[in-house]
Amino acid sequence: MPKMKAAVFVEPGRIVLEDKPVPDVGPLDALIRVTTTTICGTDVHILKGEYPVARGLTIGHEPVGVIEKLGSAVKGYREGQRVIAGAITPSGWSNACLCGQCSQDGAGTAHGWKAIGGWRFGNTIDGAQAEYLLVPDAMANLAPVPDGLSDEQVLMCPDIMSTGFAGAESAGICIGDTVAVFAQGPIGLCATAGAKLSGASTVIGVDRLPERLEMARRMGADHVVDFSKVDPVDEILKITGGRGVDVAIEALGTQATFEASLRVLRPGGTLSSLGVYSTDLTIPLGPFAAGLGDHRIITSLCPGGKERMRRLMSVVEAGRVDLGSMVTHRFKLDDIEAAYELFSHQRDGVLKVAITP
Repeated sequence: MPKMKAAVFVEPGRIVLEDKPVPDVGPLDALIRVTTTTICGTDVHILKGEYPVARGLTIGHEPVGVIEKLGSAVKGYREGQRVIAGAITPSGWSNACLCGQCSQDGAGTAHGWKAIGGWRFGNTIDGAQAEYLLVPDAMANLAPVPDGLSDEQVLMCPDIMSTGFAGAESAGICIGDTVAVFAQGPIGLCATAGAKLSGASTVIGVDRLPERLEMARRMGADHVVDFSKVDPVDEILKITGGRGVDVAIEALGTQATFEASLRVLRPGGTLSSLGVYSTDLTIPLGPFAAGLGDHRIITSLCPGGKERMRRLMSVVEAGRVDLGSMVTHRFKLDDIEAAYELFSHQRDGVLKVAITP
């Protein structure tokens, strides 16, 4: 049986490179040869044991690759074609999909429905940090990469671009809105770009790392706030003349950033939550106006599927956003453990790493 190299979860604190069998291809599946992938913050939660997955699972959910083999029932694609697949892989026929919530499609996983919905790669099935990846429901999930776009230009589409943009889209940002984005990590930077593309006239990026604040400006932030030097709530209220923001996007997943996002909202404003929280949240009575402030608090999970991927790549192809610049480090798959060590400790100004088998 042919073997491939894959980054495998062994136990909390250990993701290692191992040999695994190349997956068999079912009628509706496609096998892609991975040409570039990356490490996500969620993978670090898995590494630390903060999010449970099965031992022996291949990690990773952001694939760019080439179709190696197609299932017998898959139509409309060809072997050798460059493709991406979203981190979320909807079936297209589940109740969630038919209700318009493809990201919540938990049908067809070995573990049944989960709150994380349709996230299967590196969660309930083997993922993308490997030489080969089996894509289920290929006709719903494979999106051809436009000619002229490099792997790194589309590498953010499967997860962080889709997630960050969803934070802006779900918030219903309107032309002329003022938006604050708390945390300028990869998802927060994509939310900043998404807010600007959605029509916000003023975007405020909050972080403490100079290189991330500079990248926030490149992604469209009109103001940046260094929370290590000033109180971000006071500073944002000063920038808005005391009015507050129309939308606050929380992109870190902590009580402090969630609460700060609520405190800077104008009456009737929207808190768009993208963070993954590991503890219970407390909603402070005052900023919540005792429940009478006409606020909206919404959450978003990364939308997936081939049409979502097509739309995101069209934004990149049109030159509306350049997310390839977020790749700060590059590793071979053979060096995946070193890549995890760098990324998990956020050393050397890392934003995203490109992993090439």
